[in-house]
Amino acid sequence: MKKTILTVAAALAVSGAVLADKLLINGAGATFPFPLYSKWFSQYNKLHPDIQINYQSIGSGGGIKQITERTVDFGASDAPFSDEQLQKASGVQHIPTVMGAVVIVWNLPGVQQLRIAPETLAAIYLGKVTKWNDAALKNDNPTAKLPDTAITVAHRSDGSGTTNIFTDYLSKVSPDWKSGPGKGTSVNWPAGLGGKGNEGVTGLVKQTEGAVGYVELAYANQNKLPTAELKSHDGEWVKASLESVSAAAAKAAIPEDYRVSITDQPGDGAYPTAAFTYLLVYRDQQDAAKGSALLNFIWWAVHDGQKEAAALDYAPLPKPVVEKVEQTLKRMTVNGKPVLASSK
Repeated sequence: MKKTILTVAAALAVSGAVLADKLLINGAGATFPFPLYSKWFSQYNKLHPDIQINYQSIGSGGGIKQITERTVDFGASDAPFSDEQLQKASGVQHIPTVMGAVVIVWNLPGVQQLRIAPETLAAIYLGKVTKWNDAALKNDNPTAKLPDTAITVAHRSDGSGTTNIFTDYLSKVSPDWKSGPGKGTSVNWPAGLGGKGNEGVTGLVKQTEGAVGYVELAYANQNKLPTAELKSHDGEWVKASLESVSAAAAKAAIPEDYRVSITDQPGDGAYPTAAFTYLLVYRDQQDAAKGSALLNFIWWAVHDGQKEAAALDYAPLPKPVVEKVEQTLKRMTVNGKPVLASSK
């Protein structure tokens, strides 16, 4: 089936609206997908010079707040809305864009490979494992030469979908974490230093010998930081990769609203801290020009845009999810009228 979409100009012609020389669409939110989103927005502008998408990488918490208050045209988050948040932002649709991995990075000269079991990772972030040569880390890495160096824990200081993914995982694998800090975009950290954004945590780890932190895979690779192997739900040591992220989604049931956790999923080779990341968009757009342009961009992103994901360490959406998103986008409207169409 050949799929087509109405052009922005055609959609606007129906309503009699006229595009300005430069249509500005403003968004804000997650730092997790920022490397990919930056490329998408730049490429889309080259394809459509009359459309410019401005995006503030301020964290998922900020994206949720701004789309709820309607101060941006779209938000972005790695943390799905809670039921309570949805009540405050009635009409918001989650659109998954790609999948990514939250990885554990560290700065320890001479140590380039590391394995961290779930209980060890929770103990580090609970402030119970404070030295690199602790018995728990030695047990995970029997052949590694781990020094008697203090561990500096790095975490996010802002409301963060990356934090939500990480703490969701810790809450699943550690009863002490679940009954303590728990899961959320912001938690009360028992130990460590805070950095703003994936950029801030990456910077803290790079600058601090003995540091450990959690960041999105693209940030780790861009900054040449090593990433730890984590033990999967099935007890397998797994390294973050496009394949292991895709494996985490293989057995997940995707609900109609796309709000789903794929951390600690069962399955061969499933990476335990994987997640979807989302655009947050109102189902009915009130601004004819911006609404038509935004929905057309999202259609492009979940189709042509997926080709750019792998090069930046994101896993493309599985085909069944793309097909599901297509149907969701076709139901979305501008002033009550759909602007996307398909034909054979």
